[in-house]
Amino acid sequence: MKVHLLSLGCARNLVDSEEMLADLRKNQQEICENPENADVIIVNTCSFIESAAQESVDTILELARLKKEGACRCLIVTGCLPERYRESIAEEIPEVDLFLGTGAFDRIAEAVSGTLPSSASRCILPDPDAIAAPGPDLLRISTSPHTAYLKIAEGCSRHCTYCIIPRLRGKQKSRRPETILTEARRFLESGVKELVLVAQDSTAYGTDLRESGTESAGLASLLTSLSDLSAKLAPENRIRVLYGHPESIHGDIIRVMAARENICSYYDLPVQHAADSVLKKMGRHHSRKDLCRLFEKIRKTDPHAVLRSTVIVGFPGESDTDFAELLDFVREIRFDHLGAFTYSDAEDLPSHGLPRHVPKKTVQERLDRLMNLQKEISEEKNQDYLDKILKVLIEELPEDNVAEGRTAFQAPEVDGMVFVHHRGSVKTGEFVQVKITDSLEYDLVGDALV
Repeated sequence: MKVHLLSLGCARNLVDSEEMLADLRKNQQEICENPENADVIIVNTCSFIESAAQESVDTILELARLKKEGACRCLIVTGCLPERYRESIAEEIPEVDLFLGTGAFDRIAEAVSGTLPSSASRCILPDPDAIAAPGPDLLRISTSPHTAYLKIAEGCSRHCTYCIIPRLRGKQKSRRPETILTEARRFLESGVKELVLVAQDSTAYGTDLRESGTESAGLASLLTSLSDLSAKLAPENRIRVLYGHPESIHGDIIRVMAARENICSYYDLPVQHAADSVLKKMGRHHSRKDLCRLFEKIRKTDPHAVLRSTVIVGFPGESDTDFAELLDFVREIRFDHLGAFTYSDAEDLPSHGLPRHVPKKTVQERLDRLMNLQKEISEEKNQDYLDKILKVLIEELPEDNVAEGRTAFQAPEVDGMVFVHHRGSVKTGEFVQVKITDSLEYDLVGDALV
């Protein structure tokens, strides 16, 4: 049977998709890149915010036409969309044959082969909290030959009022360190050049394990072990951490990241806002002063630190004064990379019931002002790299004599890139020394020194 899987949403979703692909191949299913030739189409969905949910629905409906026009005989939807909207989504999209929630990824092979029990519902939605963290026998088909996402935990135990993730994924469940190391070894031995650690709250990794008696479990310890393993198997490779949290990144983590050459000094810490009144309504337990102290500590401990964050604009009750404070905070910290999102409302969010929702026009104006400020900061920071020689991982060769790659301070998908001029002398998946000759708003341009 030919199976096509389309993965939507973040890198954590991509890991789930890669695990399902491996499970399907293990069960003798043929993976098909072209959905028009597939007997079964799977859409692994995201519904974190309204726009993501709408993209998921639009994609499903677009692919559903292949049940009439193509070879498709079965359309399966997995992940966050069915988990969030439950049985109601099945009523809204009758074109879909089967829905699997976030706790049912392990049923994908049965779903495709048609061996689910006859009593099985059209919506299979096990409690995500009842699903254990993956063990050492986990297999994945990496969709990138050079970069691999390594999920170190599932779920989140926080209660931010704007976030649906704990309901979709359950409480935090950290994987055992030895299990992560086993998977990391497989990736490194297969030629992967960058390991990217991901979770809903990466810097809180191991908190639940320590509570159950695994004393050494924590991100600092895990990073040390991964650094040692990578140095032994692939000395030039690098490790990156995404999706940290300001309240769970402690001094031991910062010290390890600063001291280890093969760990990127890249601190991805979404702050969401800077005005104390807004942070309190968001369910965040830190203040602007706490954030300033944290970033000062990071930069003092790790002089090469690169800071990335995300913020939400237009949260209910955000006043002109609150937004002005956010702008002032961004000017003060001068993030190397900053993502901004407009508040996405939904009736199933605690924040929905908060008073004084901000008009959409005002929200968009604030977003534009914020991103114009960050564009100026990014341009100024990129100019600091002019005439410097940087180590770049080559990822694409889109045209003759021009390659695209990333430095240690550029994460895949979310940051800028380096456009590398060369004389046919570089290959994808290799590290190249590049002299920076020009800087753009978010990207860099340089010449390969080979």
